[in-house]
Amino acid sequence: MKTALVIGTGFAGLAAAASLARRGFRVTVVEKNAEPGGRARVWRDRGFTFDMGPSFYWMPEVFERFLAEFGERVEDHYDLVRLDPSYSVVFGPGDKWSIPADPIALRAFFESKEKGAGAQLDRFLAEAKLKYDLGMGELVYRPSLSWGEYMHPGLIGGLLKTNVFRSLRKHVQGHFSDERLRLLMEFPVLFLGAAPQNTPALYSLMNYADMELGTWYPMGGMGKVVDAFVRVAEKQGATIRCNEPVKRIVIENGKAVGVETTNGMLRADIVVAGADYHHVDQELLPAEARGYSDGYWKKRTMAPSGLLFYLGFDRQLPDLEHHTLFFDESLDKHSAEIYDKPEWPSRPLFYTSCASKTDPSVAPAGKENMVILIPIAPGLDDREETRERYYNVVMERLGKHLGFDPRPHVELKRSYSINDLRADYNAFRGNAYGMANTIMQTGPLRPSMKSSKVKGLYYTGQLTVPGPGVPPAIISGQVVAELIEKETARKPTKA
Repeated sequence: MKTALVIGTGFAGLAAAASLARRGFRVTVVEKNAEPGGRARVWRDRGFTFDMGPSFYWMPEVFERFLAEFGERVEDHYDLVRLDPSYSVVFGPGDKWSIPADPIALRAFFESKEKGAGAQLDRFLAEAKLKYDLGMGELVYRPSLSWGEYMHPGLIGGLLKTNVFRSLRKHVQGHFSDERLRLLMEFPVLFLGAAPQNTPALYSLMNYADMELGTWYPMGGMGKVVDAFVRVAEKQGATIRCNEPVKRIVIENGKAVGVETTNGMLRADIVVAGADYHHVDQELLPAEARGYSDGYWKKRTMAPSGLLFYLGFDRQLPDLEHHTLFFDESLDKHSAEIYDKPEWPSRPLFYTSCASKTDPSVAPAGKENMVILIPIAPGLDDREETRERYYNVVMERLGKHLGFDPRPHVELKRSYSINDLRADYNAFRGNAYGMANTIMQTGPLRPSMKSSKVKGLYYTGQLTVPGPGVPPAIISGQVVAELIEKETARKPTKA
């Protein structure tokens, strides 16, 4: 039996571990933190439960497809509910949109904001569906080791039928005039880690994921999904070892033969790095074995980092949905302060998640849990006084929306940002979402899933293909396992 060592228990690492174990590998997973999940870890305190990382559950079929590989179903592991409204958007005082989950109601909502927008939405989403079917059916389940993987008539013909390479912003502007509708259509690509004007129109497929496939929530939180992936991996025979940071990847005769952890040497035929790609490449490998130079990494466009606050309130908060986006300031200005001239935002947009609106198990009775996220540029100077200043900025704006100052009602508070992301995940420049999906960082232009210098060393996760986000991370784990199986398959012996 061949052995595989997986570094990291994020969704990519767990998906890779389970998929390799199903293919007959004896798999060991090592995790530096005390519990599995990577960025999807959970924090519990005083009766409150917080998802520390991802909170949007999109593309449910990706989770279903993964579990189906093992003869499992989502409903075997957690209760999934569709949110309606999907989320709300606050554009200013008294200007709040609640986005309907029902397609007919959504079309009517668009029409109520701009004459003809309902029909335009139908056309926009019909094309987005073509892209989604191409993207999820043809593009993302490939290792992207070369452009040749995409050179077949069905894929090329499908792409030629749609707007792919012009910017998403121009694509949206071609359908809608109302600035608020445009913002609504640009919002989903923020999950890809790039500004709408720099994101290919291919990614309008995210609008299909948002508006047709819906926004869901696993009761109990995203930690329940992590638990499901852990159970599946262990059921396949994988062993998960927490509190065991990796010190280096061990190489003999140009081949990865295992890792040295704080507990000693672990040997394996294959090493799969699900930890931060830059950390593995630049810090766990000797200089001659690194796939990329320091200069290469400095030139990468990283997805944003974030300043997060986990708050427990002693009362319930009115006029907020499970997910609420505060677009009451300029998206373009905030984006420029992330990508063009990185600095702490002058007038930040922010997002709030109150899972207790849907799930009474995550907060004590009569109370509310809230996660606040402010997207920020990676690599900024992260100081406690800066965090506190932004806490007050956001809480004042939140207070204007609520009609009262929420700060006196906070009984539990924790901040989390760049320094924590570096410490907990070895995140390059303290990024939260990996590497941005720009045109020049798509497919084979992303850091490779397979080491060019070290045999038997592979990568998975949000800095390699297909890109940032939970569904792409899951797919990344599945794809790397399939690639490894193909490359390690025994050649047939001659009779």
